[in-house]
Amino acid sequence: MPVLRKPRGNPRARRLLPLALVLVAGLGLSACQAGGGPAAEGAAARTVELPPLDSLTPVEDPSAVDGPTTAIVGGPSIAPLADAPDADLPVTVASHDRGGDVDIEVTDTSRVLALSLSGSLAELVYAFGKADSLVGRDVSTNFAGAEDLPVVTRDGHSIDAESVLALNPTLIITDGSIGPVDVVLQLRDAGIPVVTVERAVDPETSYATAQQVADALGIGSAAPQLIETLRDAIAAKEEEVSALLPADTDKLPRVAFLYVRGTAGIFYLFGEGSGVDSLIRSVGAVDVAEEAGWVGEKPMTAEALIAMDPDVILVMSQGLESAGGVDGLLAAQPSIALTTAGKNRRIVDVDDSVLFAGGIRIPDVIDGLARALYAPDSLE
Repeated sequence: MPVLRKPRGNPRARRLLPLALVLVAGLGLSACQAGGGPAAEGAAARTVELPPLDSLTPVEDPSAVDGPTTAIVGGPSIAPLADAPDADLPVTVASHDRGGDVDIEVTDTSRVLALSLSGSLAELVYAFGKADSLVGRDVSTNFAGAEDLPVVTRDGHSIDAESVLALNPTLIITDGSIGPVDVVLQLRDAGIPVVTVERAVDPETSYATAQQVADALGIGSAAPQLIETLRDAIAAKEEEVSALLPADTDKLPRVAFLYVRGTAGIFYLFGEGSGVDSLIRSVGAVDVAEEAGWVGEKPMTAEALIAMDPDVILVMSQGLESAGGVDGLLAAQPSIALTTAGKNRRIVDVDDSVLFAGGIRIPDVIDGLARALYAPDSLE
């Protein structure tokens, strides 16, 4: 019987916990305000036809663009493994619970639920060629065929225990980004193996999560191939993006990410280690928060934002909507209007479910963000 364990104590996972809590709280508010919205009712896989990056004509000075842009993210563009591996079961894996690691034995992977705030876990199962084993999904899971799966997180992004139990799953994989925790424990108490993996928000955490998902599925040996494919896809996309960058480095856009929930008065500035920092680097832009030494996710202060003076403010689409659009955002936080981004109304919004998706979505998010920053006219 394979035994796969990881040493207790995961500093990276602990560092990402505040981010997960902020996003869970905010998305829960958004879902209530929107009355559930289309995403809560079911997300059909979306095919986005976009011209290749090398066919685009970038703007001369991406640091001086006027007006807002909505980024368009396609994918997932990484295809599933050609030969789905057979599971080697039973397997014992470490579940990275909030209270400490717990050994979980998995004996059956025929009926799987992979649940996360971003949908990245189910997409990893899909990428391993095991989509046929999925019996349900969260509201953010979005790959071809996922729309036919029943949703078990209809109340915002919380798990509906009754819906889960009705599907008779033999394995649940989650990353702690949705809950409540007592519901997750209730499902385990009902006899369902529940494995908590690390939350994927950037390349390095995505590689670790991919291995942990594969381990839980009993196909750990398949992970290195997928991880290498993802590494290559990210590197290739970054190379494509580099051709769009201005020759004058002074014209590189200076970007700040704000987590916004307008009606709740929530404004967080994300810096180093938040996950968005790696995306900003991947598109060749300057992360002004990281430049200023801002670490993690902390409430925004007017003084800090004005001092950073971003050319672009990056937000989630539902967050921008909750603030009343660009006009509402500028009115709610006058400090934003005092930055170059505010003066130019240069707000770039990205779909909530994909910006922090991690996993196999990373190349697609890099692609979408690059178009919005360097060739916004191509999205009109």
